[in-house]
Amino acid sequence: MAAVINYDDVEVGTELPAQTFPVLRENLVRYAGASGDFNPIHWNERFAVEVGLPNVIAHGMFTMAEAVRVVTDWVRDPAAVVEYSVKFTRPVVVPDPEGAVVEVTAKVAQKLDDRRVRVDLTVTSDAGKVLGVPRAVVQLA
Repeated sequence: MAAVINYDDVEVGTELPAQTFPVLRENLVRYAGASGDFNPIHWNERFAVEVGLPNVIAHGMFTMAEAVRVVTDWVRDPAAVVEYSVKFTRPVVVPDPEGAVVEVTAKVAQKLDDRRVRVDLTVTSDAGKVLGVPRAVVQLA
């Protein structure tokens, strides 16, 4: 499926629909199984605290994947995302049983050549940015 957003219909400053993503320990266990990353800091509270963390933390790549859903839901074609990068700045702490929430906003920051746009995201949890400089380049119709 090709991107359904037309390049000519998008302006710099266009805001994508914001989303929030709940993060529970069970999400982290499932992600560990899918990714093969069974580091106990992502599921064992005792271990996480022993190594100096405040609690279990979400996998960085899990957080990164949740965030880009704002872009893929907007463009309605995950393959339209041709570049995506972030800096991991702060972990998402996932207490049990309440979990955490990752909040994502995004807007078109720049129109590029070849019908592409750069989308800048803001990704927070517990009122703090958890991803620094998250950007996606999207190929539009």
